Amino acid sequence: MNTLALPASVKVVGANGQISLGKQFAGRQVLVEEQEPGVWLVRTATVVPDNERWLHGAQATADLDRALTWALDHPAQDKDVDSQLERLAKGAGK
Repeated sequence: MNTLALPASVKVVGANGQISLGKQFAGRQVLVEEQEPGVWLVRTATVVPDNERWLHGAQATADLDRALTWALDHPAQDKDVDSQLERLAKGAGK
């Protein structure tokens, strides 16, 4: 893991209990861990909602890779559009 040793900076905790980390972090989510009283570790984080976690799994990745490969091997075509539309229309009426 690469880490950069940056100089420490002094921040003042405002009356409302907040500190500013700088505009480069505006809108970012962070994890704040209190390691001991008065010692905090602040790390940027990306939060994945529970109902979307499956998208980041190995099976979803494999399925997506397979679908993308199929799409590249089978480019879209305009041939037989009318017959395909008729077939789809008949299937929708069932």
